[in-house]
Amino acid sequence: MATMGEKITVGVVGAGGYTGLELIKMLMRHPNFKLSYLATTEGGVGVEQLHPSLLNLLDIPVEKADAKEISKRCELVFLALPHKASMGLAKKLLDENVKVVDLSADYRLERETYEATYCPHEDPEHLEEAVYGLVEYYREEFRNARIVACPGCYPTATLLGILPFIPYIDSSVPLIVDAKSGVSGAGKKLSEKTHFVTIDENIFAYNPLKHRHSPEIAEKIEKIHSIEIAVNFVPHLIPATRGELVSVYAQLKEKIEPMEILKEAYGDERFIRLRESPVDVKSVAGTHFCDIFSACNGTTLFVSSAIDNLLRGAASQAVAAANLMCGLQEDLCVPDIPYMP
Repeated sequence: MATMGEKITVGVVGAGGYTGLELIKMLMRHPNFKLSYLATTEGGVGVEQLHPSLLNLLDIPVEKADAKEISKRCELVFLALPHKASMGLAKKLLDENVKVVDLSADYRLERETYEATYCPHEDPEHLEEAVYGLVEYYREEFRNARIVACPGCYPTATLLGILPFIPYIDSSVPLIVDAKSGVSGAGKKLSEKTHFVTIDENIFAYNPLKHRHSPEIAEKIEKIHSIEIAVNFVPHLIPATRGELVSVYAQLKEKIEPMEILKEAYGDERFIRLRESPVDVKSVAGTHFCDIFSACNGTTLFVSSAIDNLLRGAASQAVAAANLMCGLQEDLCVPDIPYMP
């Protein structure tokens, strides 16, 4: 890493997407990182062509991703790429001693779970050393990590909400996860489901009970609490640009005071806000916050969490991880002022 007074050189691969843009915006103002490399899988354009909003604000060419070039110019790189596209590049970068913050699914799961859910894994060696990027639960591991695998927005919001309650839950009864996300969570590429005519004034479930985040949520619950529990996960697309609301329903072994459990788990966490009334997405849009509310009806538990899917569910979580990997203060350049109204 950089010596005293020098900035740490970083890059973004996948700079053309929504998450790439959010990373660029934070890194442009970071006091300890120098943004020195931008790339896509195609390259050959100016950053203002990818993101007209950055016209006259940033003068870095967008290149075609190349591991050798990255290793010459970056000490750490963010990979904002789809699954399968990330692991081949990450392997080369790690072999060149470049630290990696990966935002794809390629390093989030155990190999058996990954291959059952996605495809054969090309880099099992580095998969073994990857640290799961849920900050509140793996913060200390980040400090010595060479690769952090950031969870996506749905697992982030779900796990932060339900993890404190797992020891109190009847694990013989499956969790029910009802999740709703803004359209930006589907990425920049247009599809029939994200077409304005389809999503405007509309809401619908997709991949109900078959979504590939279900095994990720179940795996992380088991790794953190050593408790197996089935997860019935149903995501929905809503007519909003950004924001995510996740509601989890579970059966408790006995009555509890849910907000007391949350205070014990997160009372000292700056970026988790415990709400006395149901949470909403507008209050977290543009921030790294996760807002959580919980209530019980007898032994039926309700937990609701809200995040910005592009930030806490992707880019700002990645920056927080990178800060810790480089020995910096966790909250450097992590946004905390909501987009209101």
